[in-house]
Amino acid sequence: MIERTLSIIKPDAVERNLIGQIINIFEKNNIVIRAIKRVKLNKKDAENFYSVHKDRPFFNDLCQYMSSSDVVVMVLEGENAVLKNRELMGATNPKDAAKGTIRNLFALSLDKNSVHGSDSKENANIEIKFFFKDLAN
Repeated sequence: MIERTLSIIKPDAVERNLIGQIINIFEKNNIVIRAIKRVKLNKKDAENFYSVHKDRPFFNDLCQYMSSSDVVVMVLEGENAVLKNRELMGATNPKDAAKGTIRNLFALSLDKNSVHGSDSKENANIEIKFFFKDLAN
């Protein structure tokens, strides 16, 4: 089933000029970049985007980090795009990420793990709408 999902290239990867290498991984795996833009989130935007985590101990640090520098947000499209993107990203902790995944290749740490990806079709739609109002289902 053709789906759409959201991917964010996080500040650590943008700052290290890894945008093209990450996009290349998606394209080599039959994922189409349907929309893309580089943005600078303010802290309030980051808090709104990650509000699902507001009661978690890492929330403030995550929002501070995500608003520290530019990010690249993308709508990815392809067969089972949500799951495919999760597989391509690898485990949240790069120490646990499978060889060849984005986080295995590029993440600096658990906190600076280079990419974000929607974890469900429902959240993908919410997250896409947050950045690309005209592309949400």
